[in-house]
Amino acid sequence: MINTSTTKHFFAVDLGATSGRTILGTLQDGKLTMEEISRFKHGIVRMCGHYYWDIYHLYKEVIFGLKVVAQKGIVPDSIGIDTWGVDFVLVDKDGQILRTPYSYRDPHTNDALEYYFQMVPKERVYEISGIQFMNFNSLFQLAAMKKHADSALSIADKILFLPDALSYLLTGEMVTERTILSTSAFMDARTGKVSNELLSPLGLSDQYFAPIVQPGHLIGTLSQEVQLLTGLGSVPVVAVAGHDTGSAVAAVPATEDGFAYLSSGTWSLMGIETQAPVINQDSYAKNFTNEGGIDNTTRLLKNICGMWILERCREEWQDAPKSYDTLYEETQKVAPFRSFIFPDAPEFANPVSMVEAIKNFCQSTGQSVPSSYREQARCIFDSLAMRYREVFEMLQSFSNIHIDRLHIIGGGTQNYLLNQFTANAINIPVYAGPVEATAIGNIMVQAKSNGLVSNLKEMRKVISQCVSPQCYLPKDTDIWDKAFCRYKLVTNK
Repeated sequence: MINTSTTKHFFAVDLGATSGRTILGTLQDGKLTMEEISRFKHGIVRMCGHYYWDIYHLYKEVIFGLKVVAQKGIVPDSIGIDTWGVDFVLVDKDGQILRTPYSYRDPHTNDALEYYFQMVPKERVYEISGIQFMNFNSLFQLAAMKKHADSALSIADKILFLPDALSYLLTGEMVTERTILSTSAFMDARTGKVSNELLSPLGLSDQYFAPIVQPGHLIGTLSQEVQLLTGLGSVPVVAVAGHDTGSAVAAVPATEDGFAYLSSGTWSLMGIETQAPVINQDSYAKNFTNEGGIDNTTRLLKNICGMWILERCREEWQDAPKSYDTLYEETQKVAPFRSFIFPDAPEFANPVSMVEAIKNFCQSTGQSVPSSYREQARCIFDSLAMRYREVFEMLQSFSNIHIDRLHIIGGGTQNYLLNQFTANAINIPVYAGPVEATAIGNIMVQAKSNGLVSNLKEMRKVISQCVSPQCYLPKDTDIWDKAFCRYKLVTNK
């Protein structure tokens, strides 16, 4: 039952791979309002031949946001932290962080899959984990560290994923939250436990991990040290859906089943919710992933290289407008479907020049080579929309119900041009919003922990009453159908 009789304040820490923010969410009379407390840049630190995350900077920014809230005279009813997936911190027996954690973009994992599959067959890894194979999965990061005789790993006592590590720094209590663990490729998707079968070849076991908890679990309260730093008292810290996509999907404003979701940002993650993992020969062949969701649901999805391609190009374009809306207007002046790329091709993962990578792909596949920023942007948007259709059709084949709408959530909801292209390509209505989905999901899990809502359905009912997604109806579907056939020929899909 939804409880709207009280006013509650929830402090959400939402960390993406390039920036972070702290947000104060207030639930009053069944309405959710949000205030951004702080926003900050952070990024990969390159040193000593590796790429790292500055966890100390992240911790200081969380403390800063909490101090601002305290100065406002507000005491949050709880605190929750979400981050991107897979990355982790090593902790020694004294409870100290051993060193700055690797970034998932560190090249030390480039040959980690081949190394690991010599110990455990690829098919067996998927049979247990149900996770899409990507070289930066936590399992393969650990394999790379083992292969290179990493000194920190050799003396580690505990392994904490990033949101759990930050919660530990706030409370002194260690947990392993299920949704972030599910991104690792060493969680047994059926049992929700760490798989010793997958870790033992690396000399590791479930003993390296703190107790596994569900979203909504009370981790602890702010330590005395943090209370002194922030001016707050013993505020509870809650394990939300620590994986940001898990929090974002929880905020889909859907009151009925039959939808797919697209969490759109640096990465695009398209999927559906299921009550159990989908692990079979078809999902293995199509490289789909099964990640944990709220209320023991499974997020069956596929990672797609999203706005990463556009953002890398924008760094190179000298004559392109800075405004996104102006860029979208200029892009529409270019003829459609002149050239396509396959967004998930390895050459777009982290090239020296994304512009040259696009040109080279088009040239090697016998297409018109996009020379201007307008042509390159159109190529990116056309290709992403076609890739979304491709993945959507796969999802429909896995679902036992008809999918009649797509909910786009996250920063990509503001890309009205790609949203319309997506509706055209998939030929179903697309609902874009909320843009702040991750923070909303984070806050609503805290609300669930506080007893204001009982389950995911009630969470979404509250959210649907507070947001108004923009609807995009399909247009020119015959033209897009023909273009999709050409896209598949060009990309050999």
